[in-house]
Amino acid sequence: MRPALLRLAMRYTEDTDEAEDVIQEVLLKLWFLRGRLDRYRSIDSLAAVITKHLCINRKRDNRLELVGLEEGMGIFEEDTPEQELVREERMEELLALIGTLPDLQQAILRMKHVEGFEVEEIARLTGSNPVAVRTNLSRARKKVREQFLMKNKIWN
Repeated sequence: MRPALLRLAMRYTEDTDEAEDVIQEVLLKLWFLRGRLDRYRSIDSLAAVITKHLCINRKRDNRLELVGLEEGMGIFEEDTPEQELVREERMEELLALIGTLPDLQQAILRMKHVEGFEVEEIARLTGSNPVAVRTNLSRARKKVREQFLMKNKIWN
């Protein structure tokens, strides 16, 4: 099955190393599903679908190129000391706002943006489902954004 999956991944990724990474992830997912594989009509088809979805997700992630909080604040080159101070204060403010979130939202936000976990991994770790994780993540981001903007309107 591996050579066929590798060819499929190569069609999507056009990169041997990336395709190998995808196949490793597919095989790992199949391993975790091993107790439930008898529910599927064709394991080969299941593996192909998982491969396709992982490749598409990787392409999407590469296109979006997510930026962490610290990196996002450090985009500007040659900041003046005043700009550096403002950036540091805003970062501290963001981290403080994240600290005011409910425990679950705070943990999910940190796992996603600080530790880099995928939604499915977060769901597994928290004993939740991916939809609930996405909902909590969205609510946490919205709350932090609203509070940050409100504080900065007062300061400006």
